[in-house]
Amino acid sequence: MPQLQIREALKAAIDEEMARDDRVFVMGEEVGHYDGAYKVTEGLLDKYGEQRVVDTPIAEAGFAGVGIGAAMAGLRPIVEFMTFNFSAVAFDQLLNNAAKLRHLSNGQFTLPMVFRGPNAAAHMLSSTHSQAFESFYCGFPGVKVVSVATPYDAKGLLKSAIRDDNPIIFFESEVMYGVRGEVPEEEYLIPIGQADIKRPGDQVTVVTWGQGVPVALAAAELAAADGIDCEVIDLRTLRPLDEHAVLTSVHKTNRVVLLYHGWPYGGTGAELSDRIQRAAFDHLDAPVERVCYEDVNMPYAENLENLVIPSPERGLEAIRKVAYHRI
Repeated sequence: MPQLQIREALKAAIDEEMARDDRVFVMGEEVGHYDGAYKVTEGLLDKYGEQRVVDTPIAEAGFAGVGIGAAMAGLRPIVEFMTFNFSAVAFDQLLNNAAKLRHLSNGQFTLPMVFRGPNAAAHMLSSTHSQAFESFYCGFPGVKVVSVATPYDAKGLLKSAIRDDNPIIFFESEVMYGVRGEVPEEEYLIPIGQADIKRPGDQVTVVTWGQGVPVALAAAELAAADGIDCEVIDLRTLRPLDEHAVLTSVHKTNRVVLLYHGWPYGGTGAELSDRIQRAAFDHLDAPVERVCYEDVNMPYAENLENLVIPSPERGLEAIRKVAYHRI
């Protein structure tokens, strides 16, 4: 199979869906003439023209609203946020309109649209550009939330998201756009709501997603040198959550580490921890451990940023803690 970068896999998904369905179009800042801030939409303007690859002003609330209206009218927009930090100024559009209009209209409208772009910390972007938004968007019914970590998953899940009749929040990672991996040439789809076992194991379950996946895999390799066999589960979709995949692994390993980009107070990691302890309490031989951001605003300095975000070493420490815990 060809080796593609994540940015190339995303572009392939968008290109294929635009060719398949003329209702699909892309809009956002610099998606056209600049080929996208991260080159995900490179070449699409030349191929499809300005009516289907739409450069917008720096006005997220405005173009998010235009996308919602287009979806209500029967089109299938892909709205790119240059970074999901910029989606903060469009919260009302996403959460009071996109997430609720199917409900408020009693099903008279569908909202077949994707909001996509990079999420969480990159390198030295400081506090207002390093936020992880999973916990916020997962807290609202009416949207589906996807987070990808490999080229294969990026293409298959984005194609499924574009075809879905619900609004999809589609998280990528600025620091992972260049990650390479095998992507089939033939068409394929990955179902939304299906987790993936990135590394099988039988002693500790490590649950992760998005930017946390390579960190979790590196931590699992360090643990293997200690003789601890970890199973790494990439959730891929956070809402709806593949709870069955998580619990099946927990029933086998009896020990869990949650490793992710995001803050510890409340949110997605806390929700996962709660679900695991309620549904699998009798199977747990150690408390659920979490490896996430330190509970501070993200510093600008690289050495301090590295202390805040999850690392393989912090992951190993948590894995050892649950592996060696005795009731």
